[in-house]
Formats: sequence, structure tokens, C-alpha cells
Amino acid sequence: MTMEMDTTDLITRARAGDHNAFRDLVQGHSHELQVHCYRILGSLQDAEDALQETLVSAWRNLGEFGERSSLRTWLYKIATNRCLSMLRADRRRPRIAPPLPEAALPEPTGAGDAPPWLEPYPDVLLDHLADQRPGPEARYETTEAISLAFITALQLLPPRQRAALVLRDVLGYHATEVAQMLGSTQESVTSALKRARATVDNHLADTSGIGRSGVGGSRAASSGVGSIGTGSSGTASTGTGRRGTASSRTGSRGIGSRRPTRQTDTAAEHRLVARLTDALERADLDALIDLLVTDVRLSMPPAMLEYRGLDSARRLLAAVTFRPGRTYRVVPTRANGHPAFALYLADPHTTVSHAYALLVITTAADHITTITCFTPNTLPPFGLPRTLPETS
Repeated sequence: MTMEMDTTDLITRARAGDHNAFRDLVQGHSHELQVHCYRILGSLQDAEDALQETLVSAWRNLGEFGERSSLRTWLYKIATNRCLSMLRADRRRPRIAPPLPEAALPEPTGAGDAPPWLEPYPDVLLDHLADQRPGPEARYETTEAISLAFITALQLLPPRQRAALVLRDVLGYHATEVAQMLGSTQESVTSALKRARATVDNHLADTSGIGRSGVGGSRAASSGVGSIGTGSSGTASTGTGRRGTASSRTGSRGIGSRRPTRQTDTAAEHRLVARLTDALERADLDALIDLLVTDVRLSMPPAMLEYRGLDSARRLLAAVTFRPGRTYRVVPTRANGHPAFALYLADPHTTVSHAYALLVITTAADHITTITCFTPNTLPPFGLPRTLPETS
């Protein structure tokens, strides 16, 4: 009751023009609204723009809030429609592809699934969410619904299908609530959800080798499941032979199995992170290749290129990352629930290292299934600098 009274008082004061009251009213929702906008837009920069527009609109239209729904639902409605307006008007920030590296890129094995505007989301921002549990109607756990594979799959959908799926299957709103938020009918929402679920399930099945059967389907527990580009076949690591494919590690979605609500740092993952960091800092290409599954996938937004398999991965890494004379410093972090690494290239003429890339990996057991390489422009939201000074 006290919380309801406090909220009512804040609304009254905010409607009277009290900016501090409005700030207190919405600050508990800001981070989750940013994540919501990120899911729909696929870009953290665009999501921040959408969030700011949402808060401005909420301030200007607070007098129209009739309290028939919760403040949270009202804010989600505004945020969703702001995102849809941005998509209709193509108001994304311009994406300028970085210049190709001096060494010629090897021929890719195909076109990548990741759209040019895709950006990583820092795990540290997820820690600020007030409540990470989805509603009772949700089909996806919170962390599952922030993975790169899921965000990529969403970008394949038409905007309104995308919004409907996020509101219903991620946040857990009822179909009637989704229809009201989108200014549509329950029948239209149900139809849109059916098409959206088919597209997303097919994409996740293709990238991870695992599909979702039925409404509220079961969930697997591997950290590699549902991650961008995870191969659908490969070899499992054994004591005597080569590593296996990604799917051989994840298993099938058995009845009653569920993913954890948060992806945990396992001992195997810690060892893998340490080995990858060591291989990068020693510029040991062979050591890095030994960490990859046979059908590993490498991609590098905004370039829509994919390099699949060990031979293709070796050619790309040799031509770009492990060029002679290059020395790196590595700062481990996390993005989208996955291990990530900020790569800094040492300047031979100074004592500093310059930001070079952000690598986000997905793992299965003790091997890497995918590497997604983002430009250094994505580092600031992680609290990482553009340059690193020489260590003493």
C-alpha cells in the first residue's frame, strides 16, 4: 500500500511539473526499457536514443496516464511505439563500415546473419535491472532473450512481429495487453506471433542445432545454446580425438529441462577464457585454432560476411588478427551473456595500445563455437578506454 501511495504521490507531483518527482517515478524502469528497445532495434546506441524519446514523451503526456494499467505497462507501450516509429522512419544512426584491413580479406564461406547495425550489450548493464524475471506468459528466460542469436533472429522479423514477440514471449504480457499496446486486435497479434515464432525458432535451430517445440517449449542448459552462429553439427571434445560440433555438446531439449535464469561462469569457461587470452597475447594462432570447434563460425558486423570451419577461420585470423609484428593486450569482459574480450593493438612507436576490436564468443564445454568481432566503437558502454597505457 505504501508503495502504491508513493507512486500516486509522485505521479501527482510530476503532473504538476516536478521534474525530480518524475525522475524518481521512472528511474526504476529506465534500464529495463533500454533493454527492451535494444531487443527491438538491435543497437545499443539506437536503444539509448529510443529510451530518451520515451522519457520525453512520458513527461509530456503524463496527464494522459489514466492508471487503468500500471505505469510500467504504459512506459513499455510508449517505448515500443517509439521503436516502431524509428524503424518506419529509418531513423537509425548511420552505419559506416570500417575500412577493410590492409591485408586482403580471404573469401568468406557465405553471407552472415548478423545485420550491419547489430551491437553487443554489456552484461554489467543487465545487473542494474530491478527484476529479471519475465511474466508468466513468457517463453524465454531473461538472459536467453539477450543472447546475440536471439537478438539477430529478432532483426529478421518485420517490426510489428518483432514487437509482438518481445512483448508476449519475452516480457510475458497477455495477447490482449499486447494488442492494446500496439493498437491492434488480439486476432492480429496471435497471427503475428505465429509467424514470428516460426521465423525465430527456425533461425535458432539453424544456428544452434536446437529448436523450440511447442508453446513454452523446454530449454537446454548449455551456454552455447541460442548463440549467434553456433554450428548445427560438429565433434565433441574427447580425451583422444578432435573436438566435436556445437550440437553434440548441447544435447536435445528434453521435456522439463530449463535453462538457468542467468548464464553462469563455469570452471570450464574460466579455463577457456584464460587460454584464449593467452593465445591472443602470445599471437599464437595454432593455440587459438585448437580452442575452436570444427564448424566454428566467425562474423564481423557491420560486414555481412561469415567464415565457417577451421580452415576458413585460420585464413581469416592469419590475414587480419595474427599478422606478423602485431602484439595485443586483452581485457576480458562479458556481453549478451557471453564471454567477451577487448583487444588492444600495441603501437610500436609509443607506449600505448589502441582499441582494436571487441570479440564476443559462444562456448560449448571447453571449446569456442562462434566468434563475433565488433568494431572498437562498441567499447565505451563497457567502461573500457580507447587506449591502454604501458604496464609497469
